[in-house]
Amino acid sequence: MKIILTVSYDGTDYCGWQIQPKGDSIQQRLQDAVKAVTGETVKVTGSGRTDAGVHAAGQVAHFDTESDIKPEKFARALNAHLPCSIRVTESRIGDENFNACTSAKRKTYEYSLYYCDVELPLKERYSYRLIKKPDISAMKKGAEIFVGEHDFKCFNASRGGAKTTVRTIYSIDITESNGDIKIAVCGNGFLYNMVRTLVGTLIDYADGKTDKERLEKALKTGERALLGKTVPAKGLCLKEVEYQ
Repeated sequence: MKIILTVSYDGTDYCGWQIQPKGDSIQQRLQDAVKAVTGETVKVTGSGRTDAGVHAAGQVAHFDTESDIKPEKFARALNAHLPCSIRVTESRIGDENFNACTSAKRKTYEYSLYYCDVELPLKERYSYRLIKKPDISAMKKGAEIFVGEHDFKCFNASRGGAKTTVRTIYSIDITESNGDIKIAVCGNGFLYNMVRTLVGTLIDYADGKTDKERLEKALKTGERALLGKTVPAKGLCLKEVEYQ
C-alpha cells in the first residue's frame, strides 16, 4: 500500500529534507516515525529536497507499507513520534504508480520579507528584513522578465547537480501588506538556490542596482555575476505541490 503524506515543518534546526551524513533531516525523522509505528524500515520520498533552514507548509511525500493501519490514521500515528517542528497534516492512500517527486507538475515557493529600521523578534525566524520599503511596482516589472520557459543556468549554483537548467516559471506574485512582503513563485521545478537568488535579484531591481537589460543578458549568457545575492533560507517556504 502506498501512503501519501502532506507535511509541514519549521526547517530552522534541520539540515534540509534529505538525509545527510551529518545533521538532522526531515526525511530521517519521518522514516524513524514510520518505523516506530509499523516496525518497517522504509524510504520516505519527498516532492523535492528543501535545503537547510527552508520551511514547508505543503511538502508532499510517499512511502510503501505492508501495515494494515488505515491510510487516514497515519497522520496522527506519525505525529506521535515526531518533534513539534514537524507535522503530518494529512495522510491518504495513493495510486501504486504515484511518486511524490517525479509525478509533481507544479511547485509554489513563497519568500517572506519585511521592512523595518529595527529587527522584529517575532518576524526574524521566518522573514528577511529590509531596512526600507522597496519599490513593489519595480519588483513586479523585474519579475516579468523571468516568467515563462528559460534556460536558468545563471541561477545554477555550484552545488547544483541538475541535468538540465531549463525550467518554466508560471507566475511570480508579489504582495505587500502592513510591512510584510510575500513573493510567491510557481514553476515546474527549481534549481538549487534559484528562488532565493531570484528574490535577491528582485530586491536589487527595486533598488535600481540592476535593470532589464542586465537581467536579460544573465538569462542569455548564464553569467551568475549579473544577478543579485542569494537571500537567507529562513524566508523561504514550500507552500504547495500540484500533481494535475
